[in-house]
Amino acid sequence: MKKTFSKLLALLLVAGTVFTGCGQKKSEKDIVIGASPSPHAEILEQAKEELEKDGWKVTIKEYSDYIQPNVALAAGDLDANYFQHKPYLDSYNEENKTDLVSAGVVHYEPFGIFPGKTKKLSDLKDGAMVGVPNDTTNEARALNLLEANGLIKLKKGAGLKATVKDIVENPKNLEIKELEAAQIPKSLQDLDIAVVNGNYAIEADLSPKKDALALEDQESLGAKTYGNVIAVQKDQKSSAKTKAIMKALKSDKVKRFIEEKYDGAVVPLF
Repeated sequence: MKKTFSKLLALLLVAGTVFTGCGQKKSEKDIVIGASPSPHAEILEQAKEELEKDGWKVTIKEYSDYIQPNVALAAGDLDANYFQHKPYLDSYNEENKTDLVSAGVVHYEPFGIFPGKTKKLSDLKDGAMVGVPNDTTNEARALNLLEANGLIKLKKGAGLKATVKDIVENPKNLEIKELEAAQIPKSLQDLDIAVVNGNYAIEADLSPKKDALALEDQESLGAKTYGNVIAVQKDQKSSAKTKAIMKALKSDKVKRFIEEKYDGAVVPLF
């Protein structure tokens, strides 16, 4: 009987602990933000210091994929996330019947033309091999960058839906080789030049300022369209937390960090 009572008491204590834990709520001064590790979480670490000065308690959760941060945000497990551009967010909402919104643009990761076997654009020979990403969005940005530097001409209106089929002029008969974006930096030795995504340039220790032959600028269609945003639930777009996050991310301190840390591979849009 005594043992039975002891077991029952232990179970009640455990149950009480579980229900107490489940009933706990975040403080109104708690902010939980999801982010991909680089550069987003690194940038958020700088903003975190600014937020904490104003009394906010900030937790940054890192995600290695592009699905879970939006799942967690839609479920209310996150107050915001920072890893995606607006077109991706719009696509996610459409496919998943969610209503997440952008609270503001923070940065973009410019595409760059990097040298392989050919070290200057002016030295490109007839038939030179040019690497571009093989996915639709990134390939279009790459082709637009090649056009901006006079290497090809695209069909009028192709914009960010351009493919190699939209090339209407190719004076140097460049051979456009479509490759998985992440593999392009590793393939530079086999190419004359290649267009590399900003995040993959960072991972490959390529410096856009020092190594790139040309870069997307802030006025380019790619930069304006694919700036990385802070995403929140629709009814939280104007909340105190969201305003605090955006204020901290757009501080002079964060801007200096981005400019100094990433050497042009990440560019602030504020």
